[in-house]
Amino acid sequence: MSRLCALLFSLCVASGVLVACSSEAGTTSEATKNTEPVVLTFVTHDSFAISDGVFEAFFEQTGIRVEVLTSGDVGSLVAQTILSSDNPVGDVIFGIDNTFMQRVLDRSILEPNETSELVNVPERFQLDSTHRLIPIDYGDVCVNYWVDALNGPPPTSLMDLVLPEFAGSLVVQNPETSSPGMAFLLATIAGTPNWEQFWAQLKANDVAVTNSWESAYYSEFIAGGGSRPMVVSYASSPVAEVIYADPPVDVSPTGVLLDSCFRQVEFAGILSGTRHPEEAQSLIDFLLSPIFQNEIPMSMFMYPVSQKAELPAEFIEHSQLTENPLSLEPAEIEAKRKEWTERWVEIVLD
Repeated sequence: MSRLCALLFSLCVASGVLVACSSEAGTTSEATKNTEPVVLTFVTHDSFAISDGVFEAFFEQTGIRVEVLTSGDVGSLVAQTILSSDNPVGDVIFGIDNTFMQRVLDRSILEPNETSELVNVPERFQLDSTHRLIPIDYGDVCVNYWVDALNGPPPTSLMDLVLPEFAGSLVVQNPETSSPGMAFLLATIAGTPNWEQFWAQLKANDVAVTNSWESAYYSEFIAGGGSRPMVVSYASSPVAEVIYADPPVDVSPTGVLLDSCFRQVEFAGILSGTRHPEEAQSLIDFLLSPIFQNEIPMSMFMYPVSQKAELPAEFIEHSQLTENPLSLEPAEIEAKRKEWTERWVEIVLD
């Protein structure tokens, strides 16, 4: 008999009341404990956004609660996940993209999973054959331009950006500090004959560089009151310009240079060491369900990967996606990232 039970037994005898003080008490406590819902920690980047009712719908379906834990940008998310792999801070991770996926796959920090929802996802998004990283959404990082601010026709190719008529027009992000900045660097590596020469020409053409997407779009670009008519942003940015326009507009004031688009695919995975692997698998399934997939465009301005999802009318009318996005193998990106970014700094910032 435990010390607590012995004390209760003495009190029961003293009061003449019969109380069951046996191992059954412990059983009752465990039963009560087991009725409490499982809570999964969903680790993601700061840009994650979804309607409040979405994870509530998951709870209603499964009885599983989800708590969202943000962890900086995707680079910080990956770094912190690797550093905490012996004692993971969550159960499911979301937001690792194809520019960082190889770094994660090279370490044993994710569990393989076989979600049945992958049958609705085109193979072009299934970049991990081990199924440790499951594709959830995608988007294209591209040069955007303010239509009415150009003195002539917009550029139609990456190489047009170095022409004299576009001098002083473009603002980009530093690939060392910005995810879209890194994607655009990769676009130039994949899409120009000589990327180093291209960046030297851009520098000579008075390209501006900021440390983040926010400072580029909302400070240097015309949309935020700046003077530059071209910015590295997303293919979905024209949709946002229509939705948030004040006064309202019927046509987006911005266009997209489709030749410059580098495709980012975002993945989710189950963290090794989770105490709730089955529940985590249920959450992965839910991320590919129509409920979650249909929320992606208007919440995060990305595109759902599931063929069962439906794009909102605003995306159908105002967004453009290239049929031939630029890309590089994740293994090559991981192997050469440091070399490429250091060389970029030498060319553009030194």
